[in-house]
Amino acid sequence: MTGNGRRNARSRIKPAMEANEDGASLRTTKPNPKARKGRSRDHSFIRIFDVNLKVVLGLSVFAFLAIFFLIRHLVNPAEEASRPRVVTPFPAQKIMDLPQFQGEHRESLYWGTYRPHVYLGIRARTPRSLIAGLMWLGVKDGRYFMRHVCQDSDELSTYGWTHHNGRDFGHQVLVDQDMTLATSFLKSKVDGSGYGGDWAVQIDVQSEQSKWNEDIGGTAHIFFYMADEDDNALSLRRDILDIREDSLLASGSRMDVGDWQLHLKSKDNLEVHYSGFKTNHIHNLSDLVQGNLGAQVRKFGWLKLSDTSDHSPNIIVFQISARIPFKVDIVFVSETGLQSSRVEERVSSLTGTFLTDQLKVKQREFDAKFEKSFNLADKLDSESVIVGKAAVGNLLGGIGYSYGQSKISLPRDPHLGGLDNVISYWPAELYTAVPSRPFFPRGFLWDEGFHQLLIWRWDIHICLDIIGHWLDLMNVDGWIPREQILGAEALSKVPEEFVPQHPTNGNPPTLFLVLRDIVRSLKKNKFTATESNEVSSFLERAFVRLEAWFQWFNTTQSGNDKTSYYWHGRDITTTRELNPKTLSSGLDDYPRGSHPGEDERHLDLRCWMYLAAECMHSIAELFDKDNKPGRDYGATAKLLSDFEILNQMHFDDAYGAYFDFGNHTEKVRLSWKEKKIGDNHATRELVREVLERPQLRLVPHVGYVSLFPFIGRLIPPGSWILEKQLDLISNQSILWTDYGLRSLAKTSSVYMKRNTEHDPPYWRGPIWMNVNYMILSALHHYSKEDGPYRDRARATYDELRSNLIRNVVRNRRQTGFLWEQYDQKNGKGKGARLFTGWTSLVLLMMAEAYEES
Repeated sequence: MTGNGRRNARSRIKPAMEANEDGASLRTTKPNPKARKGRSRDHSFIRIFDVNLKVVLGLSVFAFLAIFFLIRHLVNPAEEASRPRVVTPFPAQKIMDLPQFQGEHRESLYWGTYRPHVYLGIRARTPRSLIAGLMWLGVKDGRYFMRHVCQDSDELSTYGWTHHNGRDFGHQVLVDQDMTLATSFLKSKVDGSGYGGDWAVQIDVQSEQSKWNEDIGGTAHIFFYMADEDDNALSLRRDILDIREDSLLASGSRMDVGDWQLHLKSKDNLEVHYSGFKTNHIHNLSDLVQGNLGAQVRKFGWLKLSDTSDHSPNIIVFQISARIPFKVDIVFVSETGLQSSRVEERVSSLTGTFLTDQLKVKQREFDAKFEKSFNLADKLDSESVIVGKAAVGNLLGGIGYSYGQSKISLPRDPHLGGLDNVISYWPAELYTAVPSRPFFPRGFLWDEGFHQLLIWRWDIHICLDIIGHWLDLMNVDGWIPREQILGAEALSKVPEEFVPQHPTNGNPPTLFLVLRDIVRSLKKNKFTATESNEVSSFLERAFVRLEAWFQWFNTTQSGNDKTSYYWHGRDITTTRELNPKTLSSGLDDYPRGSHPGEDERHLDLRCWMYLAAECMHSIAELFDKDNKPGRDYGATAKLLSDFEILNQMHFDDAYGAYFDFGNHTEKVRLSWKEKKIGDNHATRELVREVLERPQLRLVPHVGYVSLFPFIGRLIPPGSWILEKQLDLISNQSILWTDYGLRSLAKTSSVYMKRNTEHDPPYWRGPIWMNVNYMILSALHHYSKEDGPYRDRARATYDELRSNLIRNVVRNRRQTGFLWEQYDQKNGKGKGARLFTGWTSLVLLMMAEAYEES
């Protein structure tokens, strides 16, 4: 994963993509070659009109269908044969077609804050949705700036969900200079409402300082919009400028929710203006609004929308201006065309004191569920509990929904002049948590396993829904694209050259982390009877896909030696990288063999494969499934956990540490070289210089990868090697800091070194919460195992846990955010902020919630 501005495992778009046909296999119907040909022997004029019209029509339809299916039968085989395997869906029933994901469950999750890349965005879980969102004018140094899409350049002091239950309620606080906006979201399903129900947004604008009044005259401008991705026309209410008598703002109609209305209510004195737009490019809405405002300022000198609309607009923006403080309630009601819809009553129930009271109830319910799920009351101070609530709230509030087609990069085709051959995946939807709303507001495969470690403990149904969506993205070979950039809004955050996904490359199969945890909890009766049935049916349907995923790794990522694996996709021709990156591992610039090749053995991937085999074995046992030839997962797990084989392949007795194996030399450096451009101009570039011939050997870099056998609990509790791992962990000259374990030892030759001129160190020293969580989990395990190192493991666990929690809480207090990584020297947050993906695992550290033994 890549941090701010780094183009490594994470990437940045260009809206494109015309929808192709769904990738599902096309059925062909063979016409009947023995279709009867009827003839009439009576040629009389009168008999013609005696023919039964139904028979004639029937025969005509039959003939048409026969010809249609004949043509389809002749054309489709060629079509299917030409479709590359990489964009052919996995041939099995979709997990999301299970009954448990239909009906009430599907409807209950229909509407949500599923647009994580904007400060407040609402949409439905449908490919072409009605969407809503919030913008406002921020003020800095006496100048206005539009706020809409989450971005660091806005310099908000803090923002994010303090509470969010992932379903029907969320509360967010955004602090922009001297103005504070509190946004609350609430869903309601009552008699008369349409599919998915109604929803309300309460926006409370405050300013505790007088500076706002001095600079701007005390007036704030917020903008709320509705847009229809299906290009359905939206209707404005007449006399929109006076909302005192009638709260209706706009209305429309859709197939999914029927007729709908948008209402605005407030007890404060508001000034309302509007603008309607007709465009296919909803993702650049803020540009349209700024253009309209700019034209008004230049023409009339006032900061007001134009109160005009394009013909049949599919976007309507409402500007709400008022003196601070003020509060507005905005309500969406569905299925308003029926006499029984009780629109006025439903609007009243979602505004004013009724809405405020419901929001208070929902917040109390969140607090109660939080304590029941994580039991922190007697473990930590109140500030830590607040951070824990923000961690899970932001993770759930950051869940997004997107629809589109991934771009797949095929190997270079010589017939295309050596250019990349980029093709489209089939159109697909994805419901997923995201790592960071401003930087990575889309799905990342290896992040998602860590996200679900937290989410399944909060809501097992949401967890299974998300995992099901990911597994349904699998192609016929068992491969899942590791980064999902679906639709124009997602593409707008990613540079075009980083959009294509490479089908030779994997990503750590972290979904097995949460699946193993769920299976063990299932066997220990941790779920209700209904939940147990749903988990079981999910696992049974998912098993064939998980098998294919396992086999994809086991074949495409296998090494030359038995039980060895290596991450494919490293650049063997690079002349600019100090150590060629291993993006597919998720650990980007973590040092591997200096010269990539097929002889490599990557320790972390070997341990991920052990986890996957063990999990598959547990699921197979659950359903008493027969092992297929070559797919005995229990035997594979036993082989990969063989301590002697592990040590022979990866352990260095002298260091007392585990390492990768590969073609490697330590004598590699980056040097400035002069490069001529044209006849008279020269420039310098930083290139790799190899000073010694590499040799096949263990790669001597102690860091996170070295601890994977410890993380996987593959070391017997009585082994002296366990003591060596504890030495590495607790040594301040190697991995230990007062803020968590650094990713690479200070003794490494590439510790905190740049990998290229433009790539600062990433996994070469900073502290990452996902791996620290796994190490804590292993320490917790060994602290309970009989053996000579149990007490030491416990002491190390207690101190490391305390350091990690204290540092995250301190940073949240000082900066207002959780961060992507933390500096190993001073503990300061680094990389992407509002990184409430796997950094939210700090809550599980607080709760001491680790995987079931």
